[in-house]
Amino acid sequence: MAQNTYKSNTFKSNQGKQAKAKKKLSLNLKIPFLKDRRFQLSLGFFLLLASVFIFLSCFSYLFTGKADQSVVEAFFDKGESVKSLGQEVANWMKLLGALTAHKLIFSWFGIGAFLIPPFLFILGYKIVWGKELMKISRALVTTLFFLVWISLLMGSMIRSDDSVSEWSFYSGGMGYELSLFFDGLLGYGTILFLAFTLLVYVIFFFNITEVLSLKKAAVGPVEKDNSMPETKSTATEPESEEEAEEDMEEESEEALENWVVTVKDEEEADSEPEKEESAPTINLSTTPAQNTPKPQVEEKTDELELEIAPVNTPQPKSQDKEPAFEVEIKEASEKLVEKAGHYDPTLDLPKFQFPNVDLLNEYSTGKIQVTKDELQQNKDKIVETLTNFKIGIASIKATIGPTVTLYEIVPEAGVKISKIKNLEDDIALSLSALGIRIIAPIPGKGTIGIEVPNKNKEMVSMRSVISTDKFMNSDMALPIALGKTITNEIFVTDLAKMPHLLMAGATGQGKSVGLNVILTSLLYKKHPSQLKFVLVDPKKVELTLFNKIERHYLAKLPDNEEPIITDTKKVIYTLNSLCIEMDQRYDLLKDAACRNIKEYNKKFVDRKLNPEKGHRFLPYIVLVIDELADLMMTAGKEVETPIARLAQLARAIGIHLVVATQRPSVNVITGIIKANFPARLSFRVTSKVDSRTILDAGGADQLIGQGDMLLSMGSDIIRLQCAFVDTPEVDEICEFIGSQRGYDSAYLLPEFVGEDEGGGRADVDLSERDALFDEAARLIVAHQQGSTSLIQRKLKLGYNRAGRLIDQLEAAGIVGPFEGSKAREVLIPDEYSLEQLLNNLGNN
Repeated sequence: MAQNTYKSNTFKSNQGKQAKAKKKLSLNLKIPFLKDRRFQLSLGFFLLLASVFIFLSCFSYLFTGKADQSVVEAFFDKGESVKSLGQEVANWMKLLGALTAHKLIFSWFGIGAFLIPPFLFILGYKIVWGKELMKISRALVTTLFFLVWISLLMGSMIRSDDSVSEWSFYSGGMGYELSLFFDGLLGYGTILFLAFTLLVYVIFFFNITEVLSLKKAAVGPVEKDNSMPETKSTATEPESEEEAEEDMEEESEEALENWVVTVKDEEEADSEPEKEESAPTINLSTTPAQNTPKPQVEEKTDELELEIAPVNTPQPKSQDKEPAFEVEIKEASEKLVEKAGHYDPTLDLPKFQFPNVDLLNEYSTGKIQVTKDELQQNKDKIVETLTNFKIGIASIKATIGPTVTLYEIVPEAGVKISKIKNLEDDIALSLSALGIRIIAPIPGKGTIGIEVPNKNKEMVSMRSVISTDKFMNSDMALPIALGKTITNEIFVTDLAKMPHLLMAGATGQGKSVGLNVILTSLLYKKHPSQLKFVLVDPKKVELTLFNKIERHYLAKLPDNEEPIITDTKKVIYTLNSLCIEMDQRYDLLKDAACRNIKEYNKKFVDRKLNPEKGHRFLPYIVLVIDELADLMMTAGKEVETPIARLAQLARAIGIHLVVATQRPSVNVITGIIKANFPARLSFRVTSKVDSRTILDAGGADQLIGQGDMLLSMGSDIIRLQCAFVDTPEVDEICEFIGSQRGYDSAYLLPEFVGEDEGGGRADVDLSERDALFDEAARLIVAHQQGSTSLIQRKLKLGYNRAGRLIDQLEAAGIVGPFEGSKAREVLIPDEYSLEQLLNNLGNN
């Protein structure tokens, strides 16, 4: 049975706690109204208020108790009315407070009664907010112990003091009676008894054995249960006793909590990870993350019974044992989920906190509304211009956006749409405006749109976009909040469904801000375990801010010192390394019988994939290239080929591309690249040719700049005002993330060695073959696939050793030469031919 190697995802004593959850469920089912959250909240707030009431009553009793003595006696002995007595009582809480304090302090517990309000407050706080200020069991034991202990102490002091009247007021009736009993039994030995009981309490409550080192140094190793997968590397007695102590404490408080606490199949199985998942202060729900499903104990039990049946069914003997293996993995996964819960990748960094919206600026410009005069003037000029060209208008209406107002017109019957479209320059002249754009017709409407820039533009802050429910509550895989539409709606889209984005824009039109908006959106929604960035910055200055999040979100080659890739040769290696990563992920998906990364990660989270077989949780990888034109000029095909291959194939395995360029000319955005980027985003460009290159349509040359952009997704083109995030804001966000505990290093991509650096066939000495050379050769010939990742996965090797084996296999004539990211050709057709070759190599 495979062992769970993911230590950070184990849970303490899950089997016992799940059994407790079942007991709680059965108890609560007998009294259904106790499960009603309304009842629980009512009870919790009652206990909180009662604790305050009792405390104030008892505290007031210290000063007013003697004055109220006659009132209390009149109530109990003479039965006088509440109305008359309430006017006489001096207690702050009036008659009820005086009666309560009298019973608790004078009749029963003495000043020890002051322990009751804190216990009620702790219990009420737990019921209302579900958090423990102190273990309920410890609070209960402490309260009961000191109620008796303090009463006996005060009673003993009364009997040893001549001024009995002063002490008897605070000893309580129980203390007085106990002191009489122990005085007759032990005499002055009562003091020794009190000291002994206090010492015993301290020893148990504070686990004094740990402090005084009185515990045995070693009691032998804990016997392992080989029938169960290991989920924790605890092998010493002290840790086991701590866990046992926690379980005993939980069992001791069950009787009190069962009729109070909400039935949840219990989140208390491990309260700390659940708390950390709520670490993000903006309550970004991910986790995801966000987002790990909780164990369903009852359902999994039924599924386990269904899955076991095929294992006991006789199967025909065959060399292909995959079906039986799959059944065994399913059985193991069901047991692991029951005992350890679902795998949660975010527990690698359990205390990670998402950045707060306070790190983003709320610009003071506010919403600047277009005046009625401006609307009326623009309307009159549009109608006048069209009338001059003998085009009648049936109706016209305006929709005000942050930077542009859309005027929708319905032409009279018989008017050609092309005739209006050709008047774009004339309308712009009449309005004296830059950036007039005519949409003829508006998709899905029977109208023609004329977009006119506003005189006073509204700045769309990143904070106003991020803090909306549309983004906060988004369940998209890779949500990005780009800005606002022409109708003032927040525009949020999923990068995973694009699946790649091609960006263009002239210098100073907002392209770099757009990249920062995309990156910032993802940082606010995805945990570091769920997302990695590969940042390529040929200009060397645009993306340097993100250096600080290297150990959290960035991915790089193993030998790279800088996480932001600027050197052209390193860019080529990184792109080819991503192709290798893509091939490895597809191999994992093939072995797992999954079609995409979502299905694969779901299986891994459900513990249906064995990490010892090379399976792992796959984070999304977003490749960002800030300036493609520079790379195409210096590297050409060496860059174009891996980009095109990633764009064609990488969607299913969670690798997505965001590629930006200043000028989208045809020698930069080639046909093979363009064909694989269905989503295009254009800021203002300098010519109609560039607009058609990037969008396959005009209009980008008519934009007004400063974040005004067109997004093409399929057949639709949407005009947006990009959100604005300034460089200091991005710097603060990266500083906030980088200051937290991260991984030991950046996410390492597979090693890639260029042909000029590779060992090559001539540099390999076959007399010093690897010990696994023969096994690797048989593996390659059996699968007829010359892949480094195949050797790495099947033989459980690192990438470097697998690469050396491939070089030796090439030198021996078993596989062909290196062909980029493709698998090498296998030159040996069958195992018989291979054995002959291996024998010849052995003789040499």
